[in-house]
Formats: sequence, structure tokens, C-alpha cells
Amino acid sequence: MSQSRPWWPEEVRAPAGAPNVVVVLVDDLGYADTAPYGGEIETPHLAQLAAEGVQLTGYHTLPLCSPARASLLTGVNAHRAGFAYPANSDPGHPAFDFRLPDDAPTLAESFRASGYATFAVGKWHLAGDRLLHDAADKSSWPLQRGFDRYFGSLEGFTSLHAPHRLVWDNSPYEVDSYPDGYYLTDELTDRAVGMIRALRSSDARKPFFLWFAHHAVHGPIQARDGDVDRYAGVYDSGWDHVRSERFRRQVERGLFPEGTRLPDAPEPGVDVPAWDSLSPDQRRLFARYMEVYAAAVTAVDDSVGRLRATLAEHGDLENTIIVFASDNGGTAEGGVNGTRSYFSQFVHLAGLDERWERDVERDLDLAGGPQTAVHYPRGWGRASNTPFRLYKGHTHAGGVRAPLLVSWPAGLPERGLRHQYVHATDLAPTLLELARVPRLAARHGIPATPPDGVSAVPVLRSADALATHTEQYAESGGHRSYTAGRWKIVTRHLPGTDFDDREWALHDLAEDPTETRDLAARRPELVADLARRWEEAAWANRVFPLDDHGPASALRRPADDHLDDPVRLLPGTPTLERVRSARLLQHRHLDVTVELALRPGDRGVLVAHGDQGGGYLLAVDPLPDGRPAAVLVLNAYGRVHRTGPLALQLGPQRLLLRFEPLPGFRWRLRLAAGGAEAELGDVPQLLGMAPFTGISVGADRGGPVEWERHLSRRHDPFTGVLHAVTYTPGRPSPEDPRELARLWLEGARIHD
Repeated sequence: MSQSRPWWPEEVRAPAGAPNVVVVLVDDLGYADTAPYGGEIETPHLAQLAAEGVQLTGYHTLPLCSPARASLLTGVNAHRAGFAYPANSDPGHPAFDFRLPDDAPTLAESFRASGYATFAVGKWHLAGDRLLHDAADKSSWPLQRGFDRYFGSLEGFTSLHAPHRLVWDNSPYEVDSYPDGYYLTDELTDRAVGMIRALRSSDARKPFFLWFAHHAVHGPIQARDGDVDRYAGVYDSGWDHVRSERFRRQVERGLFPEGTRLPDAPEPGVDVPAWDSLSPDQRRLFARYMEVYAAAVTAVDDSVGRLRATLAEHGDLENTIIVFASDNGGTAEGGVNGTRSYFSQFVHLAGLDERWERDVERDLDLAGGPQTAVHYPRGWGRASNTPFRLYKGHTHAGGVRAPLLVSWPAGLPERGLRHQYVHATDLAPTLLELARVPRLAARHGIPATPPDGVSAVPVLRSADALATHTEQYAESGGHRSYTAGRWKIVTRHLPGTDFDDREWALHDLAEDPTETRDLAARRPELVADLARRWEEAAWANRVFPLDDHGPASALRRPADDHLDDPVRLLPGTPTLERVRSARLLQHRHLDVTVELALRPGDRGVLVAHGDQGGGYLLAVDPLPDGRPAAVLVLNAYGRVHRTGPLALQLGPQRLLLRFEPLPGFRWRLRLAAGGAEAELGDVPQLLGMAPFTGISVGADRGGPVEWERHLSRRHDPFTGVLHAVTYTPGRPSPEDPRELARLWLEGARIHD
């Protein structure tokens, strides 16, 4: 009888010496903000990364964040990947599916199949907001798309001082109250460092892929305690001076040739006033906004330094490919004046009441801290995008030219600048080739669609290499461009107007990289040829129908109507997800019923919805004589409204909070208990992305609605007996954008 021998199945292991791969993404960071690209912001770790690696001056991303990340992670053009726009709408077009395609393997899936550990932290924004609640299909969440571990927010932005909803792997990460001094950039770094150390404690050799996607510096822009002071006075000279100084340094450092023009022509609708034309109060406020932004960028740089130090501690730094990039260019969303009320600034609805406050005034020292939701004026966005025209969302260079640094000491010994064209879709094939990892040929039995990107490894290895990616279309909200070698056609589309090929401008990028001279009238035949090629690419990539985010942008698929259904929330229910919470409240009549029983001395929050960016809460507070009373608090984007106390009886009872929409996007709020009533009349509705933190019962969890309550009692849990809180949505308001969109759709069908 033969002796048995042990048999172990062969495990998938990466080749010996395979490099680690770290991709660090920042949102809304302009081309010129960091030191390597001419900025004055303190970014020594990025400067070191650039000095030790390759700095690309001709990197082109997508105009917006979700499209950029979808292309970076898959190598597929954004429209074909289902992300023509950030994942917060649903007009019903194939390019707005907002789920990563089943036939497009992600970098994480390919790396994991080759024996890598795969980690993701931070912003995801690669699943539609309809897919973020606890009963949603999670097929486009990080763990289902190739990552072993994940920590961050699945949405496009959040508060850096009190994130509205964090996810740990596949589940919400519940937080009652964030500690003083909490800052999300630091926690994300802690989590990334922890993942690396946990891996190395178990396996000193296994390579890893880390996707670190910062929520910074997307609005609301917020900074750590003390960091803003580092920039006191730095921006008092204004955005015109900062822009000219950044441009001077860019030319001196060889990022652009002598003779490059700094655009100075007006940009209708998004133009910037001269700094000297502003009042002293405006200049001080606007400078403070930029001090906050600079402090937030410095925190990102500190994060990169901590990652590099961790890699060095484990002996991994030499053999780690580190990529640093921005999703898109700096933004104009702060408007001409900026704001401390970010969610109010975001509201753009026809019929908005003239009393609407886009910036609720607060003490200047609060800007950037946990009590404000700041965004800078677009003058700083223009400086951020030096030397280019326009902003995030546009297909001009200001929207799509971004920083890109690549370092790999052991594998990319030739350092310095690279001026060749490289596109966001090129990142995936480039990293796979550098790591010698094959792209998956199939995913879940489905053959993989070919990537649109082309490996840029020859460019990284030699400054003299020819560009590997030679032609590329772009489209965002009707803005369009097509680049072929040195030539680019581009149009800035005005919403609500026809999509007219006569809008095309033509630029010679070799002579005019800042797009200041329109040659279309001189070369009509070239414009026609490039326009034809744009249209061919558009049909091949599911760009049509063009959508400039008109009435259809408010449409939602009928299958999601269940998110409007009434809900009975019991004590212990985790905080309800943001979109589900907002669907119960916005643009409709609503009754909120609270069933409770009170004993002597009971107090605390019964239900809360929102945070410092906007929200409301219903609480029981003691009267001076100790009797309990109900109080309703509405935080209208920073302006706080309170009812007087409504005395309550002891024992079982029911409270009713009624939301009644008024014309001009106003509310009447009525609180009734025991036959008595209190009212907040004619106050602003919470709209758009507010309330941002979802509904919590029995406490004000996460970001606080009422700051004074937070200071004295933190999340102020209710001490009595809370049976249930029931939300019963009523009829829609006549001003409901979804109802108007449905009417528009019916009219379009009749017209067709």
C-alpha cells in the first residue's frame, strides 16, 4: 500500500519583486495649486514626489469627478462606463447608468486576480445615489468591484469634520458624535496606514494596490484646527496677483514655453471681478476662504508624507509605484462671492424666493471649521486653474488639465518633466504594464470590453518618447471637445440652447496651450473634419442623447418610487441613508409622528435630520420649573430658527410635526402636542443636498443640527421611552422638480 502524501492546491501569488501600487486622488484640485505646478501652497511631500519621479504637464482628465474615477479605474471612456456625469441624477440615458459595467474589469479586480491585496479608502462615487441605501444592490460598491477592504464615504463629498455617512467594507459605520478636532483626511490616512501595517504583519512580501481617493478638496472646504493660521495674510494680495505669480513660476520651471499667453478675456457668465474692485470686507472674507482651501491642500500633502513614511518603515518605498492626480480642474461652484452655506449655494431652482440666502453670515474665524460649510469664490478657482481657461465641468483646459505625478524609484530611474499628452483612461493600462499584471480577459464569465486607454509606459520611461494616446473626445453637460495631436476643437455650451456645431472653436495646442486664439475661421475644413471625428467617437461611446441637465435632470426611475414610501423608525435603527431620508421630506407635505412616554427629568433628542449645513431636530428640554417641553429647531443653512417650548405631560403621548410647503420654496412647520401648537412660519425649505446627514431617532447622531446642544450634550440621547418615529409623506408640492420633469417628459412624448 503506497504511503499518502499531502497535497495543497496552488495559490495565486504575484511574481517575486512585484511592485506595490498606490493611487492618490484629490477632487477639484486645480493644475496650479501644488508646489510642483507653480503653487505657493505648502506641499513639500508632493514636491519630493515630483523630484524623485516623473511630472506630467500634459495630463488630461475628465471634466467631473465620477467620470474621471470611472475612467481611471477601468481604462474605459466615461460615457461607455456609465458615468457621463456625477452619480447624483438619473435622466434615463445609457451613459447615466451610474454602475460600473459588468464587462469592464477594474484595476482592483485585475490586481487581485494576480495575487495582490487590494485596499480602498475615501471617496467612491461610483454607484448612483439611488444605490446607497441599506437595501440597495451593492454590485457597484468597492468590495464587489475588487477591493478586499474599504473605508470612506460612498458619495461625492462629505463634511471633513463630521462625515454624514461612513462605510466600513460593506456596512455603514455608525458614529454617535465625532470628537473635537476630528478631521476626515487624517482618519482616511490612519485607515490606509492600518491596512498596510496589518498586511505586512501577516505577509512581508505580498504586494498591494491602494486606491486612496480623498474627499478633499471638494466642497464644503474645511481645514484642521490651527492649519488655517499658517496661511494668514498669504492671500491678501488677491487672486489676480496669485495667478500671475503662479504663471511666472510655471514658465520659469519649464512647464510651459516662453511666449505662452495667460488668458485675460472675459468669460461670460463665469467671469471674475478684479481684486482691486472689491471692498475691504470682501477682500478679507475672500482671502479667508482661500486660506481655508490652502490649509486643506496642505493636509492632503501631509497625508502623502505619512503614506511614504509608512512605506519606508516597511522597506517598501523603493518598490512602490505612487501616482498622485486630481479628478478635474478647480471649480466655479462657489459663485462670484463664495459662501459659508455650501448647500444653500447649490440650490438653483426657478421661482426661488428673493429672500434666499446663499451665504448666511458667520464670524470670519468660523470659516473652515465644523460650524460652516465653505466654498471659495470662483476667482480662486480661476487662479487654481492657472494658466488655463474656465473650470471644472468644462471641456476647456481649465476643466480637464490636471496635475499627475508618478514615482517608482526602483522601476522609473529617468526623472523630470513629460510634456506629452496622456489621458485618464491611460492610467489603468499603464499601471498594469508597469506591474506586469494582465488585465482580466473576462469578468464573471463575461468577456471584457477593450480598454479605451493606451499604456503611457514609453512616456514615463523617456522624455523623448512619442505620445501613445493621440486622439480623444470629451463631453460634459453639452460642453464638447476633440483633441487630435496638436489640434483641439472645443465648445462651451450654454444650457437650454441648441447643440450647434457652429459653436466650435479651434486651437493649436502646440502654439497656444492656453486656448486663447480661435483659428476656426482660418481652418474651416479642419474644424469640419474634427467635428466629424467627435461625432463618430460620440456614437461609439454612448454620448447621445446630449444632456445639458435641463428638466430631465430631475427625473428618477419609477422603480425607485418605493423610496417615497412611509417609514416607521424604531429605537436603535441606524441613521437612515441620505437619499432615502430626503425623499421623505423634500418638495412635499410631510407628517412626522413621534410616540413616546415621559418620566420626570427625561430629556434629549427625539428625531434629527441634517447637520450644520442644514437640518432640523425635535427635542425634549426641561422648562425652568423642571417640567418637560418639546422644542423644534430648524437650521436653515446656518441661520437657526426655534419654536418656543411646548409644555408636555408625563406618561404616554404623541407629538405631530407637520411640514407644509409654501410658494417660493418656503415652509410652514407646525408642532402639535396635547392640544397645543407651536409654529415656524415662512422659513426656507431644505433643498438639493440638504439635509445631508440622514434621519436618526433618539439622538442627533453624526454632524449636529444645533451647535449649542452639541457643545453641552453632544448627540443628546433621549432618556425617556421612545416607541417609534413615523414619517408619512403627503402630496408633492406644485414646485417639485420631479413633478415638473414628469410633465416635461409627457410633453416630449406627445411631441415625438
